[in-house]
Amino acid sequence: MTGNQKADRPDRLLVERKVVGGVRVVTVRGEIDHHVKDVLSAALLPGDDKVPPRIVVDLSGVTFMDSSGINVFVAAYQQVSGAQGWLRIAGAQQSVLRVLQIVGVDTVVPCHPTIEQALNT
Repeated sequence: MTGNQKADRPDRLLVERKVVGGVRVVTVRGEIDHHVKDVLSAALLPGDDKVPPRIVVDLSGVTFMDSSGINVFVAAYQQVSGAQGWLRIAGAQQSVLRVLQIVGVDTVVPCHPTIEQALNT
């Protein structure tokens, strides 16, 4: 399989959701780019009328993220904040955390080393 074929496969992003103590925990594995941004967006903010007030996104399994992921996180942050809630990021690998830091997302969306710290802050 060539790199281009892999890049066109939206199934290379795995997303799991669960609720822990009233907080939606979204665990993401794979690569976040423009091919999978809609999958990530739907996992964070499903199309129902109720915006989840509190979300922790576990990025420990994410190996790559481009500006598409940044856009999804900014949009989710704006929606959740507008509903008096919050969004936190947990476990981002250094390369992904660096992207968040370069564009300043970490200044508005708190980034924590672990899910436990994100849940208990």
